[in-house]
Amino acid sequence: MEITNPFGNKYADIKLPDHTQVVGMKVPVRVPDPSEAIRYALDHPIDSESLRTIARDRMQACKRENSRQATAVVVVSDNTRPVPYTGEEGILLPVVTVLLEEGYAVSDILVLIATGTHRAMTRIEIEKMIDRRVLDMGIAVVNHDCTDDSMLTYLGNTRKGTEIQINSRYVEADLKIATGLVESHFMAGASGGRKAICPGLIGEKSTFVFHGAPFMAHENSRDLNLEGNLVHEEAVEVAGIAGIDFLVNVTLDHSFHITGIFTGNFISAHLAAVAHINASVKVESPAVDVVVTHAGFVGINHYQSAKCAVGSLGILRENGYLVIIADTTDQGNVVGGINYRTTLALLKLVGPENFLRTIKSDDWTFIPEQWQVQMWTKVFQRIPMDHLIFYSPQMDAIWWPGLPGIDGSRFLGSDTNGSEASYRTVVEQALAHIANKSNKKLDELDIAWIADGPYVIPVAGTPEVVEE
Repeated sequence: MEITNPFGNKYADIKLPDHTQVVGMKVPVRVPDPSEAIRYALDHPIDSESLRTIARDRMQACKRENSRQATAVVVVSDNTRPVPYTGEEGILLPVVTVLLEEGYAVSDILVLIATGTHRAMTRIEIEKMIDRRVLDMGIAVVNHDCTDDSMLTYLGNTRKGTEIQINSRYVEADLKIATGLVESHFMAGASGGRKAICPGLIGEKSTFVFHGAPFMAHENSRDLNLEGNLVHEEAVEVAGIAGIDFLVNVTLDHSFHITGIFTGNFISAHLAAVAHINASVKVESPAVDVVVTHAGFVGINHYQSAKCAVGSLGILRENGYLVIIADTTDQGNVVGGINYRTTLALLKLVGPENFLRTIKSDDWTFIPEQWQVQMWTKVFQRIPMDHLIFYSPQMDAIWWPGLPGIDGSRFLGSDTNGSEASYRTVVEQALAHIANKSNKKLDELDIAWIADGPYVIPVAGTPEVVEE
C-alpha cells in the first residue's frame, strides 16, 4: 500500500506491505466557522466571566486603586506546538482585539512565549508563528528564559517541594491570559491548560521535582491520564499559585484545523478539552511485531521525537521493532540541548536499567532534560536498542555515536539524505532488514503504521478501519 508522506508533497509517498494495519485517530469534526466560534467562546466561557468582562473589571480596578492603566500578558506556546496563532483560525488576534477594545494600550500588552526549558525562538520563527497584524500593532513579543534568574519571581514551594519560580512579567501583570493546544502528552496526560505556566514559564530549578525521576517513573504519568498523575497535579498547583485569569485552548485535527475551542476557568476548560480529545485520540489496534511511525509537527528534534516512540508502546510487542521517521528542522540543534545529548549518550552507554538506577541514586545531580531521556528508557525496556531505526534527513552521522538505535540513513543505498525518495527508501529497506534479522518473510511480520504519529494513542485491542 502507498501511504501519504507526513512531511509534505516534496517527498514521495511511503510504501508498506499490503497487510500493514493503519492506525489513526477517529476523524473529529472541524469547527465550521472558526472566526465566529472563537469570538463566541471568548464571550461564553466555561465556569468564568467573559474575557471582555474580566478585562474591563481589571482595568477599572487598576484605575480606581492605583490610578493607572492595567497591563496584560498573553502567554503563547513556542513553535513545538501547532497552535493556530495566525490566519483565519488564529486565536491570538481575537484576544488582543478584546483587550484593545477595553482600553488596554498597545504598550501595556505583552505576548510572552512559554518556552519552558526549550531554546528561545528566533525572530524569523516568531514572525512565522505570530499573526502579522499583531506584530504590526507594535505589541511586544518576548521569549521566556528559564535560566535567567533576573526574569523570575519566587512564589514559594508546592506541597511536594517544587520551588516555584515564575516569569516576573507574568507575575506582575494585572491580567493573565494563557493559550495553547490540548493533545495527548506522555508525561502530563494532556498538553494545554496549566502547562502554559508549568513548565511554560517556570525557572530551571522548578523542574527538579516536577520532572524528577520519581514523577517520571510513576505509573500514572502517562498519555491521556490525569487521575493521580503527579506531573499534572504539580502543574495545576503551580499554575494556581501563579494565577491564570482566562484560558484559551483549542483542539485540532490531523491537518491542524480547529475541532474545539475551550475557554474560561483554566481547570474546567482544560478538563473539557481533554474529554473532547479522548473520544478521537485513543484507538484500539492489534499488538504487532513492527511499528512504523513518524514524529509529527512536534518532532523538530530528537528530543521531541520521544513522544511518538513512547506513544507506540501500546501496541509494540516485547522485543519488537520500531521505525521512526522525522523531519528535525530545529534551527538550534536537530538532536536537542546539551543536557539532553549528554544524558542520552549515558543511556546508550549503560542501558535503561543502569540509567534509571543512576538517576534515582541519592548521589545523582539532577540534570534538566534528563526527563526526556527517562521516557526513552520505557522504549528500551520493551525493545533492544538495535531494534530502533530512526531516520531524519537532517541528522548527520556525526550525532550517532551519542544516540541509541540505528541510523536510518544506512538504508538509503544510492539515494541521498533529503532526496524525494529518501523516506520511502529508508522505510522499505528498514523493513527488509527487520525481516532478515527476524528470519521471517515480510508477510509473516505483523506491521502497523501509526498514521498520526505522536497525536494518536494506540492500545491493544480490536482495530477500526482507517482510510488513508
